[in-house]
Amino acid sequence: MTNTTEIRPFRLDVSDADLADLHARLDATRWPTPLPGDGWDTGVPTGWLRDLAHYWRHAYDWRAAERELNSHPQFTTEIDGQNIHFLHVRAGDAYSDALPLLLTHGWPGSIVEFLDLIGPLTDPVAHGGDAADAFHVVIPSLPGYGLSGPLNEPGWTMERIGAAWAELMHRLGYERYGTQGGDMGGTVSPAVARVAPDRVVGVHTNGGPGPIAPYPMPDDERASLTDLERDRVARIEAFMQEEFGYIAIQSTRPQTLAYGLTDSPVGQLAWIMDKFREWTHPREADPDTVVDRDRLLTNVMLYWLTGTAGSSAYAGYAQAPAWGAVKEISGVPTAALVFAHDVAIRRYAETENRITRWTDVDRGGHFAALEEPELLLADVREFFRDLR
Repeated sequence: MTNTTEIRPFRLDVSDADLADLHARLDATRWPTPLPGDGWDTGVPTGWLRDLAHYWRHAYDWRAAERELNSHPQFTTEIDGQNIHFLHVRAGDAYSDALPLLLTHGWPGSIVEFLDLIGPLTDPVAHGGDAADAFHVVIPSLPGYGLSGPLNEPGWTMERIGAAWAELMHRLGYERYGTQGGDMGGTVSPAVARVAPDRVVGVHTNGGPGPIAPYPMPDDERASLTDLERDRVARIEAFMQEEFGYIAIQSTRPQTLAYGLTDSPVGQLAWIMDKFREWTHPREADPDTVVDRDRLLTNVMLYWLTGTAGSSAYAGYAQAPAWGAVKEISGVPTAALVFAHDVAIRRYAETENRITRWTDVDRGGHFAALEEPELLLADVREFFRDLR
């Protein structure tokens, strides 16, 4: 890697002019005519999105969100030629045995996903926990995402991100640490362990570390599945038929997509809300009834304010040559907390990971830290207790 190792303090300070521009664009939105029924089957309903956009324009308080983000120490550094932004919150002096924990988000998420976990992880006693479960937390923005964007060059595969994260932890002085993540973070977290198996003590994933079941699946293989596994395979098949369009676009034409999402805040809002509706649980519920509206909008703001719709989509483009390649097993203990929405199946995950803990639950969706923070927190604490 070629880099400068300086770690620079960072503080969010969005200009009034940028916020005024956002408000003007929201006011000038050119709304489409609702399709018949105006339901979720054809995309984000116009009536629902109008209401959320009105809230964004007239009730949402970015300055409050900015203050919350700035209440945590933030930094930037350059790794392998790429700007990397991260939160770094250490447990207090009373927690002398705190374990460093690297948390990685996915798409269309951000560091915002983990804000409600920072306090319980770094100060467990103040949040009803045990002092022995304290963590120092490091929460980077993925390359090309939000405050780490834009991308400077191609080739940011999961493996390259894993190597960058191992370098980041080394720079911070952490030679022994755990990793955790979901979505892309669920793939990056074991990638860090493959790069630094002697430093990563454990990998915790929500949704599973991959790979998922093969598609299409041969009939004889399907016959060997349990009822739960067959349900997950059926949902993979439904996803490939009904929801794969966004991957097809983002992994082949990310720049074409970026023009619309970077120019229209409602376009960016709709693109992200579509996934929050499909991937939160229960699916039938509007996403703002599952996740707080302000959290949803703060997540969208990090894409909007940084203009990183294209470079975050490009992360999918960068993975294309590696799809289907079998990854080596790092040997690091790995946990999967699999929620009701998720589709991970243990037998397939074990082909690339040393699974030592697997927990299936009947609630929760793709955005675990936002939907089921207490359940995620409890599972993380329990998994790492024997690995400290």
